[in-house]
Amino acid sequence: MHFDIQKGLVILINKPLEWTSFDAVNKMRYAIIKYLRHHNPELFEGRKYRPKVGHAGTLDPLATGLLIICAGKETKNIESYMGMEKEYTGSFFLGATRPSYDNETEIDAIFETSHITENDILTIAKKFTGELEQMPPMYSAIKKDGKKSYEAARAGEEIIHDLRKIFIREFEITKIEMPLVYFRIVCSKGTYIRSIAFDFGKALNSGAYLNSLCRTRIGEFKIEDATDVEDFVNSMQISK
Repeated sequence: MHFDIQKGLVILINKPLEWTSFDAVNKMRYAIIKYLRHHNPELFEGRKYRPKVGHAGTLDPLATGLLIICAGKETKNIESYMGMEKEYTGSFFLGATRPSYDNETEIDAIFETSHITENDILTIAKKFTGELEQMPPMYSAIKKDGKKSYEAARAGEEIIHDLRKIFIREFEITKIEMPLVYFRIVCSKGTYIRSIAFDFGKALNSGAYLNSLCRTRIGEFKIEDATDVEDFVNSMQISK
């Protein structure tokens, strides 16, 4: 791959499970620095040069899928990419809740599910479309009083966020294998799928948490066109 620092670069990455978004950014930045040191050594003469590299929308460590990485001058366009519509697939686990709303924390409550029918699940999904108000999870990167919410939550502090308006254009139930419910969601920027899982369980008079999640699309960018982090790093290797 050829990297032109003047033009910048947009890289579509398929983020691995348990990697943070910053793990991917840091690994790619290191590869770009090595590449530029070889091809553009003048950039580093007499100064500590650090190329700009950033991601356009965080993915939780327990989520996989599409991550847009911008480098060089393309970092100026990160906000425009972040504002694009997102598509996700994944699964909810019905009958239990976790404080993080996903598998990061232990189960804190068990709920009955014998009353839930397939028709109930399909009907409730329809009610989760359009403009909604959503409470972000305590375990999130949102700052409250200058402190990241997940840091406070892990310290045992209770964090209550303000409701946020979101828009869900599509909510499709793709398969039901109790206690797992598989879905596809198309939504606006700022939507927490973990919160949808929690609210979905409450709407069924039960409990639920996010069991798996993959981001499959951002705007017109699709997961099918993404590359693995290691493949990108290898493509930036200096030929001997």
